[in-house]
Amino acid sequence: MSFEVKVSRRLGKAMVACNFLAPNGLTALFGPSGAGKSSVLNMVSGLLRPDHGRIVVGGQVLFDSAAGIDIPVQQRHSGYVFQDARLFPHMRVRANLAYGARGDGPMSQADVIDFLGLAHLLDRWPRSLSGGEAQRVAIGRALLSNPRFLLMDEPLASLDRARREEIMRTIERLRDEVGLPILYVSHDRAEVERLAGAIVEI
Repeated sequence: MSFEVKVSRRLGKAMVACNFLAPNGLTALFGPSGAGKSSVLNMVSGLLRPDHGRIVVGGQVLFDSAAGIDIPVQQRHSGYVFQDARLFPHMRVRANLAYGARGDGPMSQADVIDFLGLAHLLDRWPRSLSGGEAQRVAIGRALLSNPRFLLMDEPLASLDRARREEIMRTIERLRDEVGLPILYVSHDRAEVERLAGAIVEI
């Protein structure tokens, strides 16, 4: 199993709870806005601590409230792609890609640049990029962080139709060719049915 997640966390008056086992490939957390999908993603990343539960990714226990295990964020080795690309505006694309690069990841920097078609963008500033270009750079930065798995939080939500299709094809290639487990958040049924091998409704 790529993901074994059984967590609960009270956030204000709401209780966010999720329980699923997912195979290799891309697993989608699907549901309406405000249902707690991003909170579950943040629990898997370590940015949000569950009140109770257990999180295992690729056989490694990242969190277990009963056993007192809570692996720090930086030691979980997740690559996180947000809804907005969150590139550093004062760095060109080349420097954004290099930021946070760690060791020998699943792909070299040259491989990532080729895979994502970024060569012609390397000397550009983030403000000059289209939404789709910026999101490809964000995906590249996540891949270069030497991740054990990828977390993607509504990566298509802020894009127009043409850019959505561009990034959708990129995610399909990630799923099929790179082989990293992916946990993917969306509220779009057609999107998750196209991309996901398993869908968890929240």
